[in-house]
Amino acid sequence: MNSLEWLISLSAFHLVYATLYSLFFKKEGIATYKAFIPFYNSILVLRVLDRPWWWLLLFCLPIINLVMFPVLWIDLLYAYKRPKPIEHLLTLISLGLYLFTLGLDSKTSRDEDRLRPEKTKIGEWVSSIVFAIVAATLVHTYFMQPYAIPTPSLERTLRVGDFLLVSKFHYGARIPTTAIAAPMVHDTLPILKVKSYLKTPQLPYFRLPGFATVKRNDLVVFNWPADTVRQFFVKEAGVKKPIDKKSNYVKRCVGTPGDTLEVRDGFVYINGKRLQLDSRAKPMYNHKVYASSGVSSRLLAEADASDYARVFMASSLNQTQYNALIPHLIGANQLEDGTLELYTSEDGIPLDLLRSQRIALKEVLKTEQLVNLTLDKADWLRTDERIDSVIMDINPKGVSGYNIFPNHPDYSWNEDNFGPVYLPKAGETIELTPSNLPLFKRIITEYEGHQLSVSDGSIYINNEPASAYTFKQGYYWMMGDNRDRSEDSRSWGHVPENHILGKPVFIWMSWDNFDKGIFSMKPRWDRFFTTVKGEGEPISYRYVFVGLLALYFSYRFWRKRKKA
Repeated sequence: MNSLEWLISLSAFHLVYATLYSLFFKKEGIATYKAFIPFYNSILVLRVLDRPWWWLLLFCLPIINLVMFPVLWIDLLYAYKRPKPIEHLLTLISLGLYLFTLGLDSKTSRDEDRLRPEKTKIGEWVSSIVFAIVAATLVHTYFMQPYAIPTPSLERTLRVGDFLLVSKFHYGARIPTTAIAAPMVHDTLPILKVKSYLKTPQLPYFRLPGFATVKRNDLVVFNWPADTVRQFFVKEAGVKKPIDKKSNYVKRCVGTPGDTLEVRDGFVYINGKRLQLDSRAKPMYNHKVYASSGVSSRLLAEADASDYARVFMASSLNQTQYNALIPHLIGANQLEDGTLELYTSEDGIPLDLLRSQRIALKEVLKTEQLVNLTLDKADWLRTDERIDSVIMDINPKGVSGYNIFPNHPDYSWNEDNFGPVYLPKAGETIELTPSNLPLFKRIITEYEGHQLSVSDGSIYINNEPASAYTFKQGYYWMMGDNRDRSEDSRSWGHVPENHILGKPVFIWMSWDNFDKGIFSMKPRWDRFFTTVKGEGEPISYRYVFVGLLALYFSYRFWRKRKKA
């Protein structure tokens, strides 16, 4: 919706409900013209209902107001002696318009000693639920949001199964642009698996003031710019989603507006200088590990390597034994002599299973293994006398990679050798040419809403010739620390400022094998209640948290005993 459409819609909404308020003001002896004064009319309604003035703030907050308006309507019914459930239902279905029948009824007057809705038997638990929803939505939307890490794009910095608290107030809370949506859920309603929002109306982008800006090296939660999936991890026809309903991603910001970014042999360079990551960052890269005597899987496990395959040989297996192994296999092959080759991930096959099924396996050690390692662990492996060499697996410069931005034949980039690419600043004007247009096309069309075409070598924006373009907002570059296992800006390009959601500040719990089912999960106690940012290794504050909980419950117990 453009500004004019918003003005018309808000004016119509205001006139309808101001007219409704005027009917009640007449009953209360309040000048009816006051019903048409924005905000002041709501304060007067709250005064009539003997409700606190700060409720007005809740009516002004998107999503929360969807809960508060029905609360107000039901309150009016009780105040004017209409407590029947059927009238409550009609009011909710009609979006409050049923209240016109109440306002136009000359015989209806306010009950000075009315029964408040929250004092009824049903109202007690309804009001508790409403309070919980409003409080949780307020915190979730404007202050702090819980978030779980479902993918390994930031391993080993953030782990799959880390549960984060993401600050909305560091960068300034973003007011929801989707005006009508279910509170406390993202893009899909649980169980029902249907869309949780209406695409229209959409509010203009607005962000509350924050006390920090996104800097290089910050871990940032943002809405995935290229998101066209209705549900995360569900393959289906693409949909166009509002910004705030796009899937949430967490990556590291490696470039900010005004930077020129390049990736050389896997390492990020900003304005010609190699980016120095903070001490908590543990980037991972594919490495080729060579050993003439075979690369030991036990040694790779000590190096905390991942994403490699193991091969086991079985001379004989019955069907029951093979069926027991299937959940742990990624492939199998039968040789001419009847021997079975079994392929597994780095986890191998549990020893308890082999013992219980009486299975004898022999692991075949490869002389070359492609594994995912942090740089520190790669250096550690190089010092082991059993290893001949450890070499980073780099795609050479000039070789086009798969699904690499800007997906144009003139740009033969890959994930290890990429760029240079410029990150525009808000208000900045750059020259547009047919050669650099692929880098900024998505910004101009998708993020800033213009029509773009090229004809006979000339560029047209909104059907007007254009040799330059001025950007409306700033753009960032986000990458995962797990460099060869991350879909990030190298795939879909710039991240607009209006897609920034928040900053991870705390890991409140962490579970190993999080993606392998609840019965396989194990707590990573050393990561419980640790900060995301900081120098050195993370320090767990779980004992401090448990101590504070113990003090709180002890105090409550003491207070209860004292009152008794």
